[in-house]
Amino acid sequence: MQTQGPWSRTEIDDYLQTARFPMRLACHAADDFPRIVSLWYLWQDSTLLCVTHRNAALVRQLTRDARVGFEIATNDAPYYGVRGTARAQLMPLGDSDLLERLILRYLGSTDSALAQWLLSRRAEEMLIRLAPRTLSSWDYRARMQR
Repeated sequence: MQTQGPWSRTEIDDYLQTARFPMRLACHAADDFPRIVSLWYLWQDSTLLCVTHRNAALVRQLTRDARVGFEIATNDAPYYGVRGTARAQLMPLGDSDLLERLILRYLGSTDSALAQWLLSRRAEEMLIRLAPRTLSSWDYRARMQR
């Protein structure tokens, strides 16, 4: 995997492991215009893991063209984050505990109405696996705090 930017590979891994920003995933739609979708993710074994419903437009888009770009970054100054490129692999979620892990990561518990609704659809969910080809970091915190 090719990396560039001010952060080392270890710093990129640490950031992707701890950041709680949803990933912005760019893909191509049938009309050949790009689409951006926000997804919860988990960084595991140098792979980004996400979940989406099997009937989501995103599944159709990734089935048609698996090439994606992604960004995991702050929305507020000072700006920093990681972006990259990958090919998406889709597979049924099956008995994976990924959905629960994502809910715990982003919601803190599985007790909310949203968490319960998401879990009730588990059998209809797809796992999206992104093995990045490139990772690029940027960090404007020092420059923007002057």
